[in-house]
Amino acid sequence: MQFHVNGFKPGDPDILPAAPGHRRPGDPLPETVDVLIAGSGPAGLCLAAQLAQVPQIRTMLVEPKAGPMEKGQADGISVRSMEMFQAFGFAEKVMRESVWINETTFWAPGEGAALARVARVQDVPDGTSEMPHVLINQARVHDMFLDRMRHAPTRLAPDYGVRVAGLAVDPAAAEYPVTVTLEHTAPGREGQTSTVRANYVVGCDGARSAVRGAIGGTLHGDAAHQAWGVIDLLAVTDFPDWRMKSFVRSKDEGILMVLPREGGHLVRLYVELDRLGEHERAADRGMGAEDIIAKSQRIFRPFELQVKEVVWWSIYEIGHRLTDKFDDVPDDQVATRAPRVLLAGDACHTHSPKAGQGMNVSMGDTFNLGWKLVSVLTGRADPALLHSYSGERRAAAKGLVEFDHKWARVVGARAEDDAADGLPRVAREFVNNLPFTCGLTIQYERSALTGAPTHQHLATGFDIGKRFHSAPVVRLADAKPMQLGHCIEADARFRLFVFAPAQDAGGPGGAVAALCGWLEHDPASPLRRHTAPGEDLDAVIDTRAVFQQGFRALDYGAMPTLLRPRVGRYGLCDYEKVFCADTQRGEDIFAARGIDRAAGCVVIVRPDQYVGHVLPLQAREALAAYFGGILRVRG
Repeated sequence: MQFHVNGFKPGDPDILPAAPGHRRPGDPLPETVDVLIAGSGPAGLCLAAQLAQVPQIRTMLVEPKAGPMEKGQADGISVRSMEMFQAFGFAEKVMRESVWINETTFWAPGEGAALARVARVQDVPDGTSEMPHVLINQARVHDMFLDRMRHAPTRLAPDYGVRVAGLAVDPAAAEYPVTVTLEHTAPGREGQTSTVRANYVVGCDGARSAVRGAIGGTLHGDAAHQAWGVIDLLAVTDFPDWRMKSFVRSKDEGILMVLPREGGHLVRLYVELDRLGEHERAADRGMGAEDIIAKSQRIFRPFELQVKEVVWWSIYEIGHRLTDKFDDVPDDQVATRAPRVLLAGDACHTHSPKAGQGMNVSMGDTFNLGWKLVSVLTGRADPALLHSYSGERRAAAKGLVEFDHKWARVVGARAEDDAADGLPRVAREFVNNLPFTCGLTIQYERSALTGAPTHQHLATGFDIGKRFHSAPVVRLADAKPMQLGHCIEADARFRLFVFAPAQDAGGPGGAVAALCGWLEHDPASPLRRHTAPGEDLDAVIDTRAVFQQGFRALDYGAMPTLLRPRVGRYGLCDYEKVFCADTQRGEDIFAARGIDRAAGCVVIVRPDQYVGHVLPLQAREALAAYFGGILRVRG
């Protein structure tokens, strides 16, 4: 990380200087805000953590509960979400606290109906990501987002004890067109209401979303009519895989899943309970923690399960539902109106927890939305950019709902059918689904944000429309081995990675120097066109270069000045723009990601870590056109 850029700053570098003019806890509710977020779950907090970094944006986050979550709900963090956490700066903390899921085991009735381990598979295939698949209490993820908000320039904190009761949108209003009615839920203030006007409202308020209802949205889908129990407990057992992620299928009592939790002792069980009638709800059965435990004990036989403490439990029914649109603009008005109200997370898609994707996809929603709102509210992009949110994320959610529907049937199937390879069906399907459950199959369709695959052959390992797949490099200035993707921060900037052709050492006359010279000085350059006067040249588009030679074969002082920029009020040099292949360890990013060694290429990475385009080094017009289709001219 970088700090001291505008002067020496003692203390914790994660605590940024406070910006004036923002509310503090205990202040009265504001009359107007730029963005009002309903709900402090993973989606709401992921969005708030991004907006909190921008002093120009006034954000309000309302939550009907009395305070932050402490336990329960989701626990699985996919490798894709871990990559996102790296951009926020707390992936290492999550890795230290969490339990890593390295293998998944499968149990089924053996001889005499006794349980036997019938398969085991590696949970994250080699080469998938530098990040692990982990399990951790959702509340701890909330805490880390809350810390980032608390330490941001705006010192953003949730307004607890407040919920959105309704809203109205005036499409003709230029400023604060959304009037939001807030209802207080805190003791002594129940039923009192307040009004706040907002430029944008984002509904992250769950499956019973008041924001969705206010814009006429509904969830469509079906239910599996099956009750499931989930329980976090401390227990003594002789089941051998108590600290492994495990699928356990009994002969007559159904199935359960074992998910070890952080701390070395806590375990979560997902337990199949009763079939429900066509119009019956799980709550109608009156089941509780004792029913979940009793069913677990029967499924585990002949292994013993002695429960010592129940930490949290819930009973739910599987549903797969999706709303028609993730914003408030009717299809016939897209050309004339930009969204003002948007939905994220369970407010627009619901599914079972068995694939471990709910929290992950919800955070993915607002990681997609956050940089777009920042770009619009800071004047970098037109409000029409927000139309891309519904198109991109509804397609992703639709894929999840369809996948979850099929996976729930596989998990809940009564009979096993072994394949020729000896794997039971659930294990076989689990292996086939690993790219999906890792969060890596989302590929945004071609649009202004996602270019055509005309030049994909220049970097076959950086799929256009998919997440940027990091790889090891060495930073030239200080010879630090690192992951290239870790220089992407959640700061709403685009990244321009320039991969040098063979023999190019960055000096005059080379392709890298020619491109950097154009980017830095030519009026047609996207850096010149889309960076506002007075901003550092990398404030909107951050350019970095990767060379094929080892770091000892290159001269940092000979690099183009764009790769050695002067930044901040003192004009200090940024030494972190130039990288080399990690030849000493044999981890060559050019080989690993299929980069054309002779030609090199440019890889554009969006602020949400997805590849926007792959272009030749000489494609000046195409490079300018890509950014021109997204960003305003400000230079």
